[in-house]
Amino acid sequence: MEFRAQARFMRVSPQKARLVLDLIKGRRVEEALNTLAFTKKRVAPTIEKLVRSAVENANYLATEKNIDVDVDNLYVKRAVANDGPRMKRIRPAPMGRAYRYVRRIAHIEIELAERGKNGAGLVQSVETHSAAAAPKKKAVAKKKSTAKKKAVAKK
Repeated sequence: MEFRAQARFMRVSPQKARLVLDLIKGRRVEEALNTLAFTKKRVAPTIEKLVRSAVENANYLATEKNIDVDVDNLYVKRAVANDGPRMKRIRPAPMGRAYRYVRRIAHIEIELAERGKNGAGLVQSVETHSAAAAPKKKAVAKKKSTAKKKAVAKK
């Protein structure tokens, strides 16, 4: 089961919000809240409030729909900052001109999920595809052969 919370039209650049969101992705809720409490970014309290809201959504759904949710096993499954509408502004410039600039707005979404007792939700291993590795070897071989041809052509 997944529990969501979102904050829309936040007056922060999505790029700056992503810096903080990357700190908490994949972490347990308790650990994420501690990280946000000690992060010195202006958007950190907003994201902390959003994580707490998602936890309260989980508690509410647990009581309302009789779903068995262990709040201690919740982790941040997804944390995204998308672009909102941009506010175009004009700053006075020398000699009667004007410079345009953009004030960015972010839509921030947090999704929590419950991690199973067997560690479900964790990345167990990374798979490598042998087919993907084969073209790289061919590309290296082609580069070597073209280098030899060029060396021969110079003589």
